[in-house]
Amino acid sequence: MIELAETLPLWQLWWVWLAGAMLLAMLELALPGFMALGFAIGAALVGILLALAPPALGLSALVALWAVLSLIAWAVLRRVFRFRTGQVRRVRDDINRH
Repeated sequence: MIELAETLPLWQLWWVWLAGAMLLAMLELALPGFMALGFAIGAALVGILLALAPPALGLSALVALWAVLSLIAWAVLRRVFRFRTGQVRRVRDDINRH
């Protein structure tokens, strides 16, 4: 396993994708909304796929896979955490008036 890790490019190592996913998840704490969470989930899924399957994909294929998985994760997050009909809060009065 060590010999294999020495010959693989950095982007084909599963732990690099999981470390990137953790960094993106930490970035999500500083950003409003779900800006980086979909990318973090996509990177984590790519890392899990690389850990389970032998790395046979190049950089462009891995980035494309990451983009597709991130888009799917973002769409699922948007569907799960969206505002329900009638949940929009409209402020009609100035809250500082009272």
